[in-house]
Amino acid sequence: MNRHSDTVKAMYDCFGRGDIAGVLARLDPDIEWEHDWGGPTLAMYSPRRGRAEVPGFFESLAAFEFKRFEPVAFLEAGDMVSVPIQVELVYRPNGGRYRDLEMHLWTFGADGLARRFRHFADTQQLAQVTT
Repeated sequence: MNRHSDTVKAMYDCFGRGDIAGVLARLDPDIEWEHDWGGPTLAMYSPRRGRAEVPGFFESLAAFEFKRFEPVAFLEAGDMVSVPIQVELVYRPNGGRYRDLEMHLWTFGADGLARRFRHFADTQQLAQVTT
């Protein structure tokens, strides 16, 4: 039986290749993307519900050039996987740079599909870079 961390690794591999369909295939049809988000709405962190809304997240990333996206570890317990990620981005419209150690939190259903996802990041820094 695959561990949930293997599924997350596969999704990040898909993301790196630009295979968004490969990411979506591993999501519950009713996924809660950015669940429990209560901060100011940055385009990329807008809460989304269901596979049909998730591509909007990836579309919002087009404004960024990825210099680094490096998962540091895959921490798994029960139905959850937490992934600290070293991220370096350049905001294309103004050349602003964003560098952070983000945390991604994935929650899985019994069927092995991701049913919840959330970023934990320095949103203040990101808001300053994108304005």
